[in-house]
Amino acid sequence: MFSSPVFQMLERSLDGTALKQKAISDNIANINTPNYKAKNVEFHSKLQESLLAYRTESRHLDFSSGPMSGYSVTTSNSTEINNNGNNVDLDEQMSELAKNQIMNQAIVQQLNGKFNSIQMVIKGGRA
Repeated sequence: MFSSPVFQMLERSLDGTALKQKAISDNIANINTPNYKAKNVEFHSKLQESLLAYRTESRHLDFSSGPMSGYSVTTSNSTEINNNGNNVDLDEQMSELAKNQIMNQAIVQQLNGKFNSIQMVIKGGRA
């Protein structure tokens, strides 16, 4: 039941938001560290790819290029915000943090909905 594609996608999405949260926290913690370069986690594009369509029957065409795999963590070496070689922009990081929190809350709400549906079925439709 919990190994369904929907639960797996939601689980991977939560893993992605947790990794992005860690990267943002690291960036903010190192805002004054000389020569520190900001990290970014990219998982939204992989999530969007996985949401396009998935097979529910083995005879259906495969719409995806494969399962949503790991997340790419990149370091931006091309910019410099501070004179000490650091490129962490606090406003950008706070914006990314807010977007990531909204995404995380949306995923948790989806999981809660799935669990509530399962609970309703277990109880036989009674509240």
